[in-house]
Amino acid sequence: MAVLDQLTSQQAIDLENKYGAHNYHPLPVVLSKGEGVYVWDVEGKKYYDFLSAYSAVNQGHCHPKIVGAMVHQAQTLTLTSRAFYNDMLGKYEKFACEFFGFDKLLPMNTGAEAVETALKICRKWAYEVKGIEENEADIIVCKNNFHGRTTTIISFSNDPVARKHFGPYTKGFIKIAYDDLDALETELKNNKNIAGFMAEPIQGEAGVYVPSEGYLAKAKALCEKYNVLFIADEVQTGIARTGKLLAVDHENVKPDLLILGKALSGGAYPVSAVLANDNIMKVIKPGNHGSTFGGNPVAAAVAMAALQVVKDENLAENAEKLGKIFRSELNKYIQTTDLVSLVRGKGLLNAIVINDDEESETAWNICLALRDNGLLAKPTHGNIIRFAPPLVMNEEQLLDCVSIIIKTLKQFEN
Repeated sequence: MAVLDQLTSQQAIDLENKYGAHNYHPLPVVLSKGEGVYVWDVEGKKYYDFLSAYSAVNQGHCHPKIVGAMVHQAQTLTLTSRAFYNDMLGKYEKFACEFFGFDKLLPMNTGAEAVETALKICRKWAYEVKGIEENEADIIVCKNNFHGRTTTIISFSNDPVARKHFGPYTKGFIKIAYDDLDALETELKNNKNIAGFMAEPIQGEAGVYVPSEGYLAKAKALCEKYNVLFIADEVQTGIARTGKLLAVDHENVKPDLLILGKALSGGAYPVSAVLANDNIMKVIKPGNHGSTFGGNPVAAAVAMAALQVVKDENLAENAEKLGKIFRSELNKYIQTTDLVSLVRGKGLLNAIVINDDEESETAWNICLALRDNGLLAKPTHGNIIRFAPPLVMNEEQLLDCVSIIIKTLKQFEN
């Protein structure tokens, strides 16, 4: 088979199964083209994308302004490493710092890398600024979190699939219940070695679990009270997904460390970042941290274009408006059925909970039927289906998708 030969769906699946590590369980659909809110499989069937590459494609597939910036820069200069300056990185750092309101940006490539970066910054700050004794710093995290799958990150995961047989685990993390301010204050009050508290403003992988109103603001206030850094992992919730530029903006919270990824590039290129003010970021010195590709010229050009699209096309406002319509329409259906117990979310990050246990295949089978009906989504935690379309979707398209979802769910009613 020649490299450029057109594959059938089954041929593409067979190739991955034979030559690729089986570290994913994809929905059986093979995509070959994307534009805006749509994707097409290799046989030419068209689908609504209701996952957006886990919120990486907020700006829509192959946005011409983002692709244009990437192509132009790729034809000019792709990589210098940080051994030298390049003429794009400083522009990007200034642009992003002003966009999000921070003094400094540390560029990386993937979300997990950015999380690891934030953890290192937090620990170094704890030793050099807060005065915690070397190797004694603890960072508080939340149960049911998802921050990536590196060795350190799985050390504070409670997902057995991510953890089992990957030990020994990294020390220095304390797990508490999410959305539990009493548990947070107990740890802060009783442990002088706490360096930071890291949380997702909405727990995406856990099933789009939205905390109680005021949780984030009160958690930030507790961190300030006990001189602890508040670290917001906005890799999935950031860049307009929840109806604000950042999910913490719903409660007017300014994190000490902000972690971004995914839609920072509009899905066109791996770009992530940690942002902080000078009083925190100053602890990082040459040789402390880095990446060959972090801050490369293509990434810088792509990220600036991706953020400009978010602003120019009012994607946060659109997500806010369409999210309310989506939940309202789904709630009307939920009142008529026992199949779905609830819909929850903010903006265009939403999920429905299927009235079944996590071991059931009902949600998976519903997603297969949604695929057959022209819409792509994926279960999380067995009985939860996450819905996160590109933010460039319009109301007519959204209502069409709601119709497809309800029609499909009705196929599974008893």
